[in-house]
Amino acid sequence: MGLVVGNPRIPVPSTSSAVSDSGRSVPPCLWRDRDFRRLWVGQTASQLGEHTTLIVLPLFAVLTLNAGAGELGVLRAVGQAPILLLSLFVGAWVDRWRTRTVMVVTDAGRTLVLGAAVVAGLLGWFGLPALLLVAFAVGALSVFFDVAYQASLVRLVKRDQLLQGNSALEGSRSAAQIGGPALGGALVSLLSAPIAAASSALFFALSFLSIRRTRRTESIPERLERPPPVWRRIHEGLRFVVSDTSLRTVCLASAAFQFSFAAMMTVYLLFLPRELHLSGTTVGLALAATGPGALLGSMLAARLPSRFGYGMVLVSAAALGDGVFLCVPALHGSSAVTVSALLAINFVFGVAGQLVNVTVMAVRQAVTPDGMQGRAAATITFVGMGMAPLGSLLGGFLAMEWGLRTSLLLTAAGMMLSPVLMALSPLARLGRALPGPL
Repeated sequence: MGLVVGNPRIPVPSTSSAVSDSGRSVPPCLWRDRDFRRLWVGQTASQLGEHTTLIVLPLFAVLTLNAGAGELGVLRAVGQAPILLLSLFVGAWVDRWRTRTVMVVTDAGRTLVLGAAVVAGLLGWFGLPALLLVAFAVGALSVFFDVAYQASLVRLVKRDQLLQGNSALEGSRSAAQIGGPALGGALVSLLSAPIAAASSALFFALSFLSIRRTRRTESIPERLERPPPVWRRIHEGLRFVVSDTSLRTVCLASAAFQFSFAAMMTVYLLFLPRELHLSGTTVGLALAATGPGALLGSMLAARLPSRFGYGMVLVSAAALGDGVFLCVPALHGSSAVTVSALLAINFVFGVAGQLVNVTVMAVRQAVTPDGMQGRAAATITFVGMGMAPLGSLLGGFLAMEWGLRTSLLLTAAGMMLSPVLMALSPLARLGRALPGPL
């Protein structure tokens, strides 16, 4: 961990004027930075490919292969397992390499994997075993990309531009949430899974072409002739996160949310087509409503923390976004009222979820030194997202044993543990400015 001088405060940028209320200059607009624009385009395309794939594989399993609750739970768990298996190693590795290289290589890998899936589908080999292989391979490569892109922003922009940059990058994820589920659901329903997989491959290829054009030299830590063993670097990342109260709380709240959310989504993807009798296209459109909400949330995230405080925004948004899913089990049938309610629920979840995502990422990046960014991101991902495979398995088990409606209510209620943990921690008392690195 490198030496940090002083304890700077991060001024929150305002989009309405060139000078903040306190008289300090606001960072210049990042959209004038050509390399940032290329990163943004690549991130948007990559997220669009990822969100398309996330809906294509489960819907193909449910609608075409007639997969049951247990099989769908296994499929989702296999796709999420690389997070648990690889995150810590990837974080230690990314801190010693250029994030541009990591993202370009993983985009190329995902393009090739999905290209192979297209060929397998055309040859009639695209059954459940092939789906499991594709889900695991894409999930493993996505771990590398996600850790690298979270560390890349800190190396490309100044610290007082982090909130602005995170808002823009999370906005790109919102665009992916708008188009990805709708496109994936429509392609699976109207065409075939291989064609849907081909669309995802094209998005990853676009991301590869955009990110590889970035030219700015990254400020990566100096490599030692004899670097510490990977286990020591992993231990340094774990110790750093555990020792910081804010990051430790983020880990626990993320673990509670991801475990319950994965269980809920496994039941949710069965509940919509089988209990509410919605088509694949309608399911995709309902899930896509998260996107416009997330786009609004990313814009609000650039303003609300500076007005109400980071802690207030985190707890309130988490409670609203997680609690809204408690309304889903009350829905019946496939009427226009039901579909409208699903659109509204997913929109609210998108707004609140994006507020939490942007704010949490700004907190993590602000308190973490540059040489620890990859390991801190990977540790939080490992603890939080690492619970997702177990949650997916639990969701499949509950759906088989207790039925879809009861299981959906229980798993949605479990999501409320996350805002409770944040509300009881010092994270809830964060004010309008963030502390610098420890």
